[in-house]
Amino acid sequence: MAKKRLQKKREATKTAASKSTAPVKEAVKVEAETAKVETKKVEPVKVETKKVEPAKVETTKTEPVKVETKKVDAVKVETSKTEPVKVETKKVEPVKVETTKTEPLKVETAKTESVKIESHKEDTAKVETSKTEAPKVSAKEAAAKIPARDDDAIYCERLSRHLDELKWLYCELYQDNPYVTMHLNDLLTVLKKFYDMRSNDLKESDIRRAKDPKWYKRNDLTGMMMYVNAFAGTLSGLEKKLDYVQECNVNYLHLMPLLESPKGRSDGGYAVADFRKVQEELGNMDDFAHLTSECHKRGISVCLDFVMNHTSEDHEWAKRARAGEREYQDRYFFFDSYDIPSLYEQTCPQVFPTTAPGNFTWLDDIHKHVMTTFYPYQWDLNYRNPIVLNEMIFNMLYLANQGVDIVRLDAVPYIWKQLGTNCRNLPQVHTIVRMMRMICEIVCPGVLLLGEVVMAPEKVVPYFGTVDKPECHLLYNVTTMASTWHTVATRDVSLLRRQLDIVAGLPRDYVFQNYLRCHDDIGWGLDYDYLENFGIQEVPHKKYLNDFLTGKYPDSFARGELYNDDPRLGDARLCGTTASLCGIERFGFEGNEEGVDRAIRYDITLHAFMLSQSGIPVIYSGDEIAQLNDYSYKDDPDKAADSRYLHRGNFRWDLAENRNRPETVQGKLFPVLDKLEHLRMEHSVFNSEVPIRTIDTWDDSILALVRENDEEKFIGIYNFSEFDKVAWINEDDGMYTDLISGRELEAKGVQIPAFGCFWLCRRKK
Repeated sequence: MAKKRLQKKREATKTAASKSTAPVKEAVKVEAETAKVETKKVEPVKVETKKVEPAKVETTKTEPVKVETKKVDAVKVETSKTEPVKVETKKVEPVKVETTKTEPLKVETAKTESVKIESHKEDTAKVETSKTEAPKVSAKEAAAKIPARDDDAIYCERLSRHLDELKWLYCELYQDNPYVTMHLNDLLTVLKKFYDMRSNDLKESDIRRAKDPKWYKRNDLTGMMMYVNAFAGTLSGLEKKLDYVQECNVNYLHLMPLLESPKGRSDGGYAVADFRKVQEELGNMDDFAHLTSECHKRGISVCLDFVMNHTSEDHEWAKRARAGEREYQDRYFFFDSYDIPSLYEQTCPQVFPTTAPGNFTWLDDIHKHVMTTFYPYQWDLNYRNPIVLNEMIFNMLYLANQGVDIVRLDAVPYIWKQLGTNCRNLPQVHTIVRMMRMICEIVCPGVLLLGEVVMAPEKVVPYFGTVDKPECHLLYNVTTMASTWHTVATRDVSLLRRQLDIVAGLPRDYVFQNYLRCHDDIGWGLDYDYLENFGIQEVPHKKYLNDFLTGKYPDSFARGELYNDDPRLGDARLCGTTASLCGIERFGFEGNEEGVDRAIRYDITLHAFMLSQSGIPVIYSGDEIAQLNDYSYKDDPDKAADSRYLHRGNFRWDLAENRNRPETVQGKLFPVLDKLEHLRMEHSVFNSEVPIRTIDTWDDSILALVRENDEEKFIGIYNFSEFDKVAWINEDDGMYTDLISGRELEAKGVQIPAFGCFWLCRRKK
């Protein structure tokens, strides 16, 4: 009877296995390792697998035993005191069996699972499990009937969902490469290895987030971006400061570039010499992994830049290319003469026309030109070479396995170069980003892609992809940020209102990352076609904006500096902290208390506006304590030429100590921002999927936006003028409460102070 039951069980297993493995027959070919087992006077053990002939293990005193498997999926070990060991398969990697004359038999599976079988005189098997996986179910779990996680089954299901499209896109992108199939198989094989290396905690996080795909779209995420060295010196130092990070209500921490880059030629960390090594002065990769683990314990997601357009000239690939190795020169764009580079220059714009003019650099030591779209020490990668794509994806997955939750794709529009084009936003870029999205959903679905697309509005949105074929999960809301500072300088909200209406018209699945300031400059990529309707011309308007925000314009309260000023094109960008651009710096140095209070109010209003937008708000470290411009960068020869260091100064911990002293600037700003952040988290109306619209205020300097769901109606009112005003709105649906002050009022003819704001809210039920 036992034999018949065993036979029926095996037949059922074969039937189930044939169904579960069918979709992925063309996937990664996993070659099972042949394990040699030396035994001494033991009984033969039979290992049976599905879809192959049973492999017999025969032993003698001198011959080793070979266990051969083909396409073995999973191993389930069942034990009894009198019957031989039974092995049934279930979609996991083939096992490797190793024994010695004195050691007990060990069965090793994938890196995350570890099953140890110890043999006894009675030929029974004892199963011991590792801490990360649980083939042996505890009594409590058994009672609750909790099934063990089948990692390989999970991976195969994810792979089968995307395999056809992934193969199609890859082969289409590299159809001219005779070895495209080989490179595709290499990619697929290594993806599985990175999945196997992913820790148990990260796999569990992946599963939770896959079950809750809207986890990043709700109103409970608040971000902060910072340089580790400026904030806390080292990675371990930052770990010690996480209490302060949490005090700022931050659960989304964006760490600026921290991978190895050469001193003096780092571009703020964006010239990466090693994608798997941390800058020595910050610590090491173990410190980084420990930091991300501690962040996860506190409910903080970690974002890290992935610089994918170029490497440092100190990268191993670049060094080997410079040494003459053709294989590595093919990973960049090398030319013996200037003939082809000159053709590129005819259509490819310059990123830094004043500090790094041109798109190519002459290497005198090897007499070749190399493409350098950004700085001469940043060599552009050639994604026409499939090896480059594969290796960069592997680098991305390596960082994801260190605990990175959000991968910021730096300069992603630039990654595909094609002669005769502007080398920006080409279709191949979207193909690559789509493949990266699918690869993340296969290997690490808990990881988000954040696209850095600093382009005109019509170029930004396509990086979301489509609802059916998504690309980036998140995009920077660059145009709204720039339009906000345009409004600060002009006191006219019409352009900003138009931008908000455009964003409001996009699918609710599209999630923006909103911000006032970041590590970078403010570029004036505005909607000039719209502004021309009012007689506003691009070049003179940019000059006005820069003059006002650098304090050159009469009575301007702002204090900033220009970056990459090109008088010929009038295309300079702007640098400065939020506090300095709002007037806290000017009035503080003048000793004008009334001016300082008004500037603090404006700082609060701008943050309130940013927090009420649809998406994820991110505050730049230091803005919460009104940190001013740091002009000391001019004394550092490695930084003096880059005015962006004006707002990248060291965090002022001495000022942070004032955050609980109401008479100080910090004591007037920090608690209000804290309150706004809590209000946003407490009210469902701030969920990213809640519709948003603007309404008329009948005043060019006052903006009003409405968010409304079944539970609440919210009206945000923002005065961009230095004068007290009346917002002539006329919402006649009852009384509202200003969430900031607690004051009850009607949403009609609202009197609003200079540079002030209201968050009016009415509960529906």
